[in-house]
This record gives sequence, structure tokens and C-alpha cells, in this order.
Amino acid sequence: MCYEVELSIVEGMSTATGRPTAATRTASPSPTAPDAPVSDAPVSAEVREGAARRVIGWPIRFAVLCLVWGFSFLFIKVGTEGFNPLQFTLGRLACGALVLLLVLAVKRERLPRPARIWGHLTVAAFILNVLPFTLYAYAETTIPSTLAGICNATSPLWGMVLSLVALSEDRPTRRRVAGLGVGFLGVLTVLGAWQGFAGTDMAGTAMALGASLCYAIGWIYVRRTLADGEHSPLAMTGTQLLLATLQLAVVTPLFTSMPTSFPLAPLLSCLALGALGTGFAFVLQYGLVAEVGPTTAMMCTYFIPVIATAAGVALLDEQLSWNTPVGALIVLAGAALTQSKPRRTS
Repeated sequence: MCYEVELSIVEGMSTATGRPTAATRTASPSPTAPDAPVSDAPVSAEVREGAARRVIGWPIRFAVLCLVWGFSFLFIKVGTEGFNPLQFTLGRLACGALVLLLVLAVKRERLPRPARIWGHLTVAAFILNVLPFTLYAYAETTIPSTLAGICNATSPLWGMVLSLVALSEDRPTRRRVAGLGVGFLGVLTVLGAWQGFAGTDMAGTAMALGASLCYAIGWIYVRRTLADGEHSPLAMTGTQLLLATLQLAVVTPLFTSMPTSFPLAPLLSCLALGALGTGFAFVLQYGLVAEVGPTTAMMCTYFIPVIATAAGVALLDEQLSWNTPVGALIVLAGAALTQSKPRRTS
């Protein structure tokens, strides 16, 4: 799963516990008094962006975001058929970083300056970008994209387990514990545990689940170290992707050789995943968080495995047994329970 999804989870759970993050403080627009006088002052960039967002309704943009991230696993599958997983991940990160840096230049936003922030973002870039993106790329060399997309949906389950240990304000409730149990049952259903996991590549599945765990660990780290910053999520993520690109640019030549060819389909997959799934999608989600709030924006998490499964079956002819979609639905139900809040009684 992309880091941008985790940002929504961070914001949603921070809101639930009463701790606003820098992202929510920056993204949430200030209310305007209904009787405020009309001004002849030039319209700001933020106002123009808000008007542009309203032209295209948020449900349409939400659907586009779900499609972009849902197709990410198909792009990874096609891309790793032509490039080494490290090379593919490096290209993805470079394209995503370039898109966000261009958006920052257009918006005239600066990258953060404090060395402390750059240090924390360096760690976050490794945990939330380099490691999970690489793990997913290697995983999809041996497992279907459908299974990778479903493993991605376990991230909220990992997040709940870790938050109970690392975040003192997150208390276990019966609902959340039940959600964890339901989600675990869903994973076993997807893997066909009653068949002894026959037909499942356990190494690839473990890498995909490990990638999902990385997002949960990164979420804890970001919340502990960067939640109270003054910089916009766009500037922070642009810096993070830049650092992730630099990290992988150092590592990749040590373990791979220069590609001898650049097949068209894998190359286009790399460019599409980087520019759209890792770059444009964050800008799109950034606007959704500002307009409808992190809780609604976070709901795209639950559509991603559905779209990934449909894309893998329809476009890659991946085989789908009955336990895969059933298990996926159980996983999503468990993840939803872990993120839900009990109703307040008056």
C-alpha cells in the first residue's frame, strides 16, 4: 500500500484520539463567517483550487483515487516482468518525487529546512517508501497481484496491534479486538489454511504482509516524530519521496546491472505507477482530506483490494478461487471494525 493511504489513517486515528496532526491542521480549511463582506482583493491560489475541486465533485475524485491505487498492484506485476524489482521501485519513486516537486514549485511551497525534520523524514522514507515498495515488487514476482492487493488491506490490522503497544492513548476495546480477530480469520481464509496453504508461495506472501506491516510501523514513527510539524503534507511527502529516491539510487547499482532493454509495457507501468499512483494520487487525496475530512478520504483503503482483484482477474487472467474474495471481504470487515468508533450515548 502507498504511504499516502497511511497518511489518511494517521489523520483519522489522530482525530479519533483528540490529537490533531500537522496534516489535519494544514489541510482543514478555516470556516468563513456567513456575513463576511465581499472583498475586491485578488483571489488566492487556495480559493482557486477550492473552486476547481468543486467543479469536479469529490465523489468523482474519490473514485479516481480508488482506481489509481487499486491498479497499482497490476502496474507492479507488469513492471517487474521487464525490470528488476529494485530498478522498478527506483523508477516509481523518481517519477513520484518529480511530480510532487513540480506541484510544490507551482504552488511556491518550500521544502522543510530544519535538519531534525530531514533526519526523521529520512527514516520515514525508508520505512514507508523504500522498504514496502521494494517488498511488494519482489513479492509480485511470485504471487498474483490480487493476493498482493489483499495483503495490503491488512495494514489497519497491523496498525491497531502496534498502536496498542506504542501509543498510550489508544486503548483496546471489544470492537477493535473483535476486528483484529475477524481480520486474522480473513487472512487465513485467503491463504486457504485448511488446505495447508497449498498453492500459495509463502515467501512472496510474507513479503507482501511485511510491506503492509511497514506502513503500520511507519505510521507510529511519523505520529511520534512529525505529527506536530508546521509544514504542509505536500511539502513533507515531496521531501520524503525525494529522500527515498536518493536512498534507492545508492542501493540499486550495488545489486543490479544496467537494464539492457526497456520493454514498453513494463516501462509504461513504471511511469504510470510513479506519476499517478505515487505522485498525482497524493495531490488528489490532499484535496479530498481538505474538503471532506480524513475519515471519508481514508475509506478508499477498503476499495483498493476490490479493484486490485478485479484488475488482476480481468486484465492479467489471474486465477481466483472462492476463498480469495470471501477472505478479502472478511479482512476488510475486520479492518473496518478496528477503525470504527463506538457510538456515544447521550
